Amino acid sequence: MATPLVTDELWTIIEPLLPPEPPKPKGGRPRVSDRAALTGIIFVLKSGIPWEMLPQEMGCGSGVTCWRRVRDWDEAGVWERLHQTLLDRLGHAEQLDWSRASLDSASVPAKRGASTPGRIRRIRANRERNAILWSSEPASRSRSG
Repeated sequence: MATPLVTDELWTIIEPLLPPEPPKPKGGRPRVSDRAALTGIIFVLKSGIPWEMLPQEMGCGSGVTCWRRVRDWDEAGVWERLHQTLLDRLGHAEQLDWSRASLDSASVPAKRGASTPGRIRRIRANRERNAILWSSEPASRSRSG
């Protein structure tokens, strides 16, 4: 039997981070379970297939359903909380290798109140004119002798 994409251990970590199911005042079709949608999301991300190619036989709902769940969970901050939770768990288990970590300005904002760099001096005050463009004689005449 194949290993499930969302193990029981992973689900116990993720489930509390998910927002509650929104109410349906008009009724409608039963919602695909969050665990099934997460399985579909992981399958698409691991396989690289387009959302609309998600096999219905997996029981994860349609690719559009999974894509909407990604969007809704992103808006609710689920992915950031999950990232922080997993980093905390790995840190407590001493499983993080900080020698391989990197940081850039996309993840950390610049310090407020940092000094403004000074003005850059020009290397040459006056640039020389380009002799070819400013020549009054056509190029064909200047080459003939």
